[in-house]
Amino acid sequence: MSRIYPQPMASGTGQRLGAPDTLGISTLDPGHKPPAMPPGRHVTIRVRMLDDTEELFDISQKSTGKVLFDLVCSHMNLIEGDYFGLEFQNHQKMMVWLDHIKPIIKQLRRPKHTILRFAVKFFPPDHAQLLEELTRYLFALQIKQDVSCGRLTCNDTSAALMVSHIIQSEIGDFEESQCRSHLLNNNYIPEQMPMIDKIMEFHSKNIGQTPAESDFQLLEVARRLEMYGIRLHPAKDREGTRLRWMVYKGYCSSLQGHTKINAFNWSKVRKLSFKRKRFLIKLRPDLNNSYQDTLEFLMGSRDCCKVFWKICVEYHAFFRLFEEPKPKPKPVLFTRGSAFRFSGRTQKQVIDYVRESEFKKIPLLSVVSLQRFPTDRAYFIAKELLTTERTYLKDLEVVTVSFQSAVGQDEATPDSLKNTVLSTFEPLHKFHAGFLREVEQRLALWEGRSNAHIKGDYQHIGDVMLNNLQGLKPLTANLHKQSEVLLELEKACRASRRLEGLCRDFELQKVCYVPLNVFILRPLHRLSHYKQILERLCKHYPATHGDFRDCRAALADVSEMVEQLQGSLIKMENFQKLLELKKDLIGVDNLVVPGREFIRLGCLSKLSGKGLQQRMFFLFNDVILYTSRGMMGTNQFRVHGQLPLHGMTIRESEDEWGVPHAFTLVGQQQSLVVAASALLPSPPYSLSSSNDLLTFPECPEDSLVEAESEDDITASHTSLERSSPHRGNTMVHVCWHRNTSVSMVDFSLAVENQLSGNLLRKFKNSNGWQKLWVVFTNFSLFFYKSHQDDYPLASLPLLGYSVTVPSESENIHKEYVFKLHFKSHVYYFRSESEYTFERYSVIIRVHNYFVRLQLC
Repeated sequence: MSRIYPQPMASGTGQRLGAPDTLGISTLDPGHKPPAMPPGRHVTIRVRMLDDTEELFDISQKSTGKVLFDLVCSHMNLIEGDYFGLEFQNHQKMMVWLDHIKPIIKQLRRPKHTILRFAVKFFPPDHAQLLEELTRYLFALQIKQDVSCGRLTCNDTSAALMVSHIIQSEIGDFEESQCRSHLLNNNYIPEQMPMIDKIMEFHSKNIGQTPAESDFQLLEVARRLEMYGIRLHPAKDREGTRLRWMVYKGYCSSLQGHTKINAFNWSKVRKLSFKRKRFLIKLRPDLNNSYQDTLEFLMGSRDCCKVFWKICVEYHAFFRLFEEPKPKPKPVLFTRGSAFRFSGRTQKQVIDYVRESEFKKIPLLSVVSLQRFPTDRAYFIAKELLTTERTYLKDLEVVTVSFQSAVGQDEATPDSLKNTVLSTFEPLHKFHAGFLREVEQRLALWEGRSNAHIKGDYQHIGDVMLNNLQGLKPLTANLHKQSEVLLELEKACRASRRLEGLCRDFELQKVCYVPLNVFILRPLHRLSHYKQILERLCKHYPATHGDFRDCRAALADVSEMVEQLQGSLIKMENFQKLLELKKDLIGVDNLVVPGREFIRLGCLSKLSGKGLQQRMFFLFNDVILYTSRGMMGTNQFRVHGQLPLHGMTIRESEDEWGVPHAFTLVGQQQSLVVAASALLPSPPYSLSSSNDLLTFPECPEDSLVEAESEDDITASHTSLERSSPHRGNTMVHVCWHRNTSVSMVDFSLAVENQLSGNLLRKFKNSNGWQKLWVVFTNFSLFFYKSHQDDYPLASLPLLGYSVTVPSESENIHKEYVFKLHFKSHVYYFRSESEYTFERYSVIIRVHNYFVRLQLC
């Protein structure tokens, strides 16, 4: 055991990583000084590290807990130390965290005889948020301990997979006799013996992984487990039922047995408090729920209650606040309640600080080390593949998990439909889950999360795409069956009103953020996304580049698959759009008829005895329907009339009626005078160009009121979302509110061009930027806290919005910022790179070009 004095020393952990001093260990500046020590008598404190070694630290008796903690972090050269803490057993035999604010002498009764344990305190749901390789190594050690002691419970497969990554980092590549001997002499999980063969099987697949790569894969498995980062606290409800409470990043929750029975998101909690051994949760008022606003639970003692309350306070502050809360002023006469508060940097502050430190160090690094900061366009194209694949896998889960859970268990759902959905989507979900893991691992290596980037061996993606697209070919039959699923579902809904109601209710759930049928066709659209990504890579690479050949071969494979499915896709997109419109229209029979093709929907002003009135028109290849929105609760559009296209003529009527851009639709039995807001660039009003019949008028001043809150994104809902719980946010309603027009060509373009990824968002009148996971699809931006969220917090339909760059007068002094504005509504979005900036700007601009005549 070595004695550590307050001076910086190199950590043995760094050598284990096999990295140069300036790479992969820490961004902490060389020669970083330990914290200042208060004067006074010193005391020796023993700390057990995560690798089970013990270190001694000499500190002043008057030092606060933070001084000791900073000293430990300085010893390890750890910059992301805020995720960790020091815990110890107090005089009541309870494990508690060392308070950073209080003096150590007031917390440890016998400092010389107390062992403090350095451990992970805050577990982020995505280990990609850990920016330092050393931090991930320490997290891996924590996971190793939690698995070994049985705290991190999981099934046998997950346990064996984690152990395989642990031993890969410890003994290297698989060699059968060595691996078996090592497992016989070292226990990593309870009851390990029956699982040795399975562990060895997984270990044999890890050949080539460096220790850092194994750490990354270990955390990837662990973070998906239900008990990841969870510590349980015994309690009882008012009826005496035994419960266990836990705290996680975004909520606190209780379990009864292994079943989660309550989960309170921080956004819904107004106050947490305790009175003796009663733990109290005061909720924000919610008119849609009938439960009581204050819930009470009993814990073993007042101290147990206070310990759990402190953990809740710290978790809430660390993950939810932008900066450390300021201390409250001390009362003059007497105190009431606990003075405890969270002390330290929040997660956002940690991430911002590390990234800023990395940026400042770039000029000082060698050319080789600059690979840690990929700027090549190919990297950002590959990252687009990663981010959109994450969204795509979530969309598959809407069908395989959410839809199956909501509808598949009901007796109204025919077995044939259940079997078709299951056999079609389950193999695709399994395949793409594996594909995503490979892409994530490759991007982690490319970004320099291990030392592999120094050799440059992993800065390509073509091989991953080629191997997986070839693996997707046997599933082509499943892709052909998407149309069968769509037809089977429609047939079943026509035969059963109950099933139709179940599907309608499911579409109202937050997880179903676009129409259900759109999710069903996602696998066909995903092929087009792969094709576009590979086309961009092939265009970027010179023919001599090492990745060009694999990308070109992968492009040939996916192009062949797209061509085979294109005819079916066009028919299914039209069928899907007819089914969607059928739900929004009343007063028309048999909208879905053989041979009918949807062309365009949009608003025109219809001239009547009451003047010009806004009407929604629906143009098909055989008929035009004109409608108005009903006042009933469903917000459906009522059909007022139908005009067959056969024999119809169109004449300009601007001079005749004195209304700008007016024209008359002359049918065999009925004529209508309508007006658009502008002339079209192509010859207008001819049936040969019927796609351009409906134009994009200016929006009336009071047609839409945006309600995006600048204070809290969780309260962020547009009036389209608030207007009614009954399909009030479909594209038809967006077009009605914004007085816009959209064609079938536009819809096809929208599903072919989708983006996902992190953006920083700023409102017109706000100061700070908010990091969000953003999905662009169906002419809308959908906002999430992270890519792991199951449903969006808010959405912004973009029809009618212009995309520009901020002017000098707007004082947005940041790179890669694009501005979205519609009348007085302004949003700024900041992307991470020039490539991402271009992709968002171009796609939004192109989409809006097809639905409006002018761009700002």
